[in-house]
Amino acid sequence: MAEQFTVAVTEDVAELIDPAHPADPIAAQFVPAEAELTEAPEERADPTGDERWSPVRGIVHRYPDRVLLKPTLLCPVYCRFCFRREVVGKQGAVLDQASLARAFDYIRQRPQIWEVIVTGGDPFLLAPRRIADIVRILDQIPHLGVLRFHTRVPVVDPRRITSTLVEALAAEKAVYVVIHANHPRELTKQVQEAVLKLSRAGIPLLSQTVLLRGVNDDGAILEALFRRLVVMRVKPYYLHHADLARGTSHFRTGIASGQHLVRSLRGRVSGLCQPTYVLDIPGGYGKVPIGPCAAGQVGSSGEWIIEDGAGVRSFARCKGIAWLSCGAQIRIWRAL
Repeated sequence: MAEQFTVAVTEDVAELIDPAHPADPIAAQFVPAEAELTEAPEERADPTGDERWSPVRGIVHRYPDRVLLKPTLLCPVYCRFCFRREVVGKQGAVLDQASLARAFDYIRQRPQIWEVIVTGGDPFLLAPRRIADIVRILDQIPHLGVLRFHTRVPVVDPRRITSTLVEALAAEKAVYVVIHANHPRELTKQVQEAVLKLSRAGIPLLSQTVLLRGVNDDGAILEALFRRLVVMRVKPYYLHHADLARGTSHFRTGIASGQHLVRSLRGRVSGLCQPTYVLDIPGGYGKVPIGPCAAGQVGSSGEWIIEDGAGVRSFARCKGIAWLSCGAQIRIWRAL
């Protein structure tokens, strides 16, 4: 297995694994499984099309106003469902100084770039001094407005979140940190303390979660995860439909199943606890929201079916002025 896909587990993650649980959701994320050797015909080595949009080494420029900067392709752990599993942890995984300089030049020369997303790999594996250098250089590029770091470190190796690392993120520009968590058991006391260091420094925090069969494809688990994140001052940002990475079919749910889960949270938990359910279109065509829609037009007379959080449907007419509920109770709304 390790010959094909890199393997690494931190001490913190290992302590969370329940060896008596044959379907432990923590083990499923990080411990290699025989199912990874089964490759589905639709799976791809580069499912999100990074290579297609990489004009220089270390840069992915898929959207006009933002780029990914990948200074390292090393991670503290290697998720078994990772969409970059073909490239992370391999030889030459750290961007050399010449390549990094070319990446910065690419950003400087394109004033349409407003946001740089520092990702990888995991940028928080870099020494704080190197992180500070990246922040300093990007902070000096006038047309940039936002620097965003994507990281698994606060969750899987929280001891790395030191005061020195937090200080390295200081900038005049807005700096955001997006953490990756998939199950409420990952959010230990140590993780909460690490995240608190970031929030106390005034850094806005968001989270990403991947919808994974056998790990978190359950409404109660997602509810617990998102509630705990919000209590930790982390806004759930994206719920990703699992990508078509090789050997990951056992993790993928159907889109309809994902929509059902997302719908089950509507009205049951605060809007703060609800991320956007997204699909990264295979081949590099970008992310699109695929959550259930509560409104659908019927016919050509301007009538709409509206579904509430409990699944009760109502009918709206006349551009939202008249409203007819399923119970045949009519309310007239004033047009705003």
